Amino acid sequence: MSILFILIGLALLVVGGEFLVRAAVALSFKFNISKMVIGLTVVSFATSAPELLVSLQAALGGFSDISLGNVIGSNIANLGLVLGITAIISPLTIDRDFYRFNWPVMMVFSIALFFFLSSGGHLSRLEGGVFLVAILLYLFLLIRRARKIHVEVEGIDESLKVTSGFKTIIWLVIGGVALWGGSELLVNGAVDLAGMLGVSERVISVTIIAIGTSVPELAASVIAALKQEKALSLGNLIGSNIFNIASVLGITALIQPIYLQSEQILTSDIFWMLGFAFILIPLAFLPRKFIFGRYKGLILFVSYVIFIGMAFID
Repeated sequence: MSILFILIGLALLVVGGEFLVRAAVALSFKFNISKMVIGLTVVSFATSAPELLVSLQAALGGFSDISLGNVIGSNIANLGLVLGITAIISPLTIDRDFYRFNWPVMMVFSIALFFFLSSGGHLSRLEGGVFLVAILLYLFLLIRRARKIHVEVEGIDESLKVTSGFKTIIWLVIGGVALWGGSELLVNGAVDLAGMLGVSERVISVTIIAIGTSVPELAASVIAALKQEKALSLGNLIGSNIFNIASVLGITALIQPIYLQSEQILTSDIFWMLGFAFILIPLAFLPRKFIFGRYKGLILFVSYVIFIGMAFID
């Protein structure tokens, strides 16, 4: 039953996330917000909603390891699993914005998370507030840079401009209920499965839950890569990691401080997250600049498999 709860929970999170994104974009068009701003802010926040609900549900239920493991594991999966497999299928081109802006911001947020957790053993409301202020500053700079270099954001459905208010409200209700139900089932299923397997909630969250919440992004990226289309933007993945730390943990900590329960999160998992983030720079420049080829993708994927194996051994 635990596995069934997890599968149903993940399915509800995917459905709820999709409805919430559509409703958020439709509402944004009604307020005459530009397509670029919608893509950089509204969609980013909406797509972080499943992770937010899972982390919040876990924190309120006293399972802080799931809150932290969900975010840290998802960040590792984004780079090791999603980027790794996509690059193996179809090499990616890296733009200069990656190392001039996105990557440094991701590293700052990642190191800040490590510092906050190691200094007090928990993520306080004040630290959650710091993350939220920081993400708003990041978004301001992101929008300003995008306007300066005339970035055109893709993937925004223009047909949502004519969506009726009634349909938008229905989408919001469906999305909210599905996200709440999915997070409830996922957290309860994860706790039960951990007990059955004799492993900690932290192991389940950094592996099964993290992979599950990364599946939609992985599937979309793989399909695009197989079709020889623009598979994914490295900036999108890094942006997702930034949002996971700053908005998901920031909002969760504001509502309910997140206490460190398992030492392995601080002594192992977070170093894996920092390692996957850091290695992107040498991989981006050596030996062929600005190309993320198949063997680089293989390095990331094999490293991810090693991480999963070691998580269960620990």
